[in-house]
This record gives sequence, structure tokens and C-alpha cells, in this order.
Amino acid sequence: MPIAEMRFIKRCAEWRPKEERIDIPENTRGFYVLFKKTGRSFNVVYVGMARGEKTGMFERITRHAKSKRKGPHWSHFSLFEVHDNISEQEVEELEGLFRHIYRKDKNANKFNK
Repeated sequence: MPIAEMRFIKRCAEWRPKEERIDIPENTRGFYVLFKKTGRSFNVVYVGMARGEKTGMFERITRHAKSKRKGPHWSHFSLFEVHDNISEQEVEELEGLFRHIYRKDKNANKFNK
């Protein structure tokens, strides 16, 4: 059986400080992870997505940074931009996969309800 070529991720930025969110282009679609840096470790706090139609990753991550509830709990982020041919449903499926992986994590699960 031939293997289908499928490439979800167009580009990524990993473990960027919260302040660097200003460099994210508007309406960037994909999923992102918020981390709390503790020493040399990065602990997952939240996994989210942005469809990009009305709200892209810049807007979503900025909203989290300004949130009194989530803002103090994370210091870094990673983002994974999807290719233009990836549908909203596929973005949701990718986000759901990562939320599933971290569903038992005490820190990540707290904000992913």
C-alpha cells in the first residue's frame, strides 16, 4: 500500500517567551501550546487552536497573556502553523489529539476543560 504524502505543518516556533507573541502574523491558523518554564523544563499549561478566520494565533495567545486566570501561569509558547489546504476540522483534530495526550496531566488539564 503506498504511503500518502501529508504535511500538516507549514512552520513552527518553539519555546518562545511570552513577549515574542507580537511577532506572530495576524490570522495565522494552527494550534499552539502554552508552557511554564521551571528551571530547564517547560511544562504544558494549555493546548489551543486558532482557525484564523476571525481570530488567529496572535489574537488567541495575546488574550491568554492578558487573562488574569491564565496569564500568570505561563511564560513561553510554541505554535504550529498549518498549510492553507488544511481544513478547520483537521486543525480541530490536531488540537484534540494533543489535548488527549495531556488529559491526565495535572497542570495542562486544569485549563483545557
